[in-house]
Amino acid sequence: MINELVERLSTGSHEVVIGYRGEKGKEIKRNVESGYVHIKFIQTRGGTELGVNIDLDNMSSKEVDFDQERGVLHLEGFANLNYNLVRCIADIDLTTRTGEGTLKVIKE
Repeated sequence: MINELVERLSTGSHEVVIGYRGEKGKEIKRNVESGYVHIKFIQTRGGTELGVNIDLDNMSSKEVDFDQERGVLHLEGFANLNYNLVRCIADIDLTTRTGEGTLKVIKE
């Protein structure tokens, strides 16, 4: 059974922020290269933070400058939220570390 929060975050697009406790460009780059990032859906009570295992084949960092914190980073990856396997899809503006994201339920 799909949890209410999972259902809500898998409907439409939601405001997200990347990074754990204000990480900057170089730290985000290191995490992306390691294949694991934190993405927080900020429009839920207290925010919903997911540890996302990045699908490197479906990531786009073209025209992204981590050192200058510029460009839009497209991430896709897997996470578990309330016992549901989900695919997190997000586009993040590195200037603000914010963007839009959604979840796709893979397995209930």
